[in-house]
Amino acid sequence: MGSRPLAVVLGAGGVLWASLVSLLDRDVLGSPTLSALTVLLLAASAVVVITASSPFRAPFTRWAFTAHIALLATATLTSAAAQWGPDRSLVNDFMVLLSAVGIVAVAPYRPWTDLVVGGTVLAVVGGATFGTVATVHPAGVPVPVAAFLAAAPTLVLTAASAVFARTFAGLAERVQIRAGSYSVERAERDGITASVQQDRSTILARDVAPFFAELRTRASITDADRARARDIADGIRQGMVAEADRTWLEYAVRIAGDAAATVTDPGGLAAAMDADQRTVVRAFVRALLAADTVEPDEVHVVVEPLDEGTGSGPPPVRMTFDVAVADSDVGIHRRFDPYFAVLRVTFPDLDVAVRPSSLTLRFSYDQH
Repeated sequence: MGSRPLAVVLGAGGVLWASLVSLLDRDVLGSPTLSALTVLLLAASAVVVITASSPFRAPFTRWAFTAHIALLATATLTSAAAQWGPDRSLVNDFMVLLSAVGIVAVAPYRPWTDLVVGGTVLAVVGGATFGTVATVHPAGVPVPVAAFLAAAPTLVLTAASAVFARTFAGLAERVQIRAGSYSVERAERDGITASVQQDRSTILARDVAPFFAELRTRASITDADRARARDIADGIRQGMVAEADRTWLEYAVRIAGDAAATVTDPGGLAAAMDADQRTVVRAFVRALLAADTVEPDEVHVVVEPLDEGTGSGPPPVRMTFDVAVADSDVGIHRRFDPYFAVLRVTFPDLDVAVRPSSLTLRFSYDQH
């Protein structure tokens, strides 16, 4: 998420630079039409990166990366064709650097192998293109040197991007391994245990202990004392029944916030999620209830079956979050966009409606 503004700036800056060079610093008159086409191709590449890196479209897909590389390679060809002639200035060879910067812009979103392949393709296209220009219009340096100078920035930044991506992936894998030692099932069990202990401690401190303390001061037990004891026992039994009927989602809400947040799940369908889905939803619940702009009593979660499908299996389940947030739509995005991205990967049909002071999420999942 922190790298996306950099991708936006790099894309917009590249388009602006190409436009200024094409208008003000041309070696030869060349073809204004091809120059305009080059700028359009760069703009399309920037749009692909900005769009594909949005948390609402996560993850950054391979087809988007391929389109980005293809647009940059084509822009390299049209740039050289637009200013076909003697290359008197390296400043106006903007595609030499923009191809390299294009790899850096997508480094946080694709694995290192993709970056190496894409960067190599751009380096080969750049080297061959400007090597051809140097062959037809000699610039005073050997053709291999001209080709290498054109490919070198892309090769260097591709290597740096690949090292970054591989290192980042390795760190993520190590974190995953460490997290795996504390399983989802154990975390859920420990959380439920803590919630049950808290509820029972509350009952003991609020009802049982004062009642026993009062009995100790009495010389005899009355019928009213027996009736009160029965009421307390009934309350404890009702609490234990309620605990047995709660789903992991209700416990997650209670642990993250308090009982003010409501979960409507009469069929206990939250239990139909698999471990990965529970992990993602639990993380979002904790982030939601930890936000200082969210009041727990304004969080409402509804879990219900969908009347879809004709198969023999159980119908899919829809989960809906309705939340009142004391913040603007921009503030809501700033705080929760990372969670929207992970939810989008886990639940492809995620529908997010963000309005000032309001957030609604809907997604569905199959029963496991």
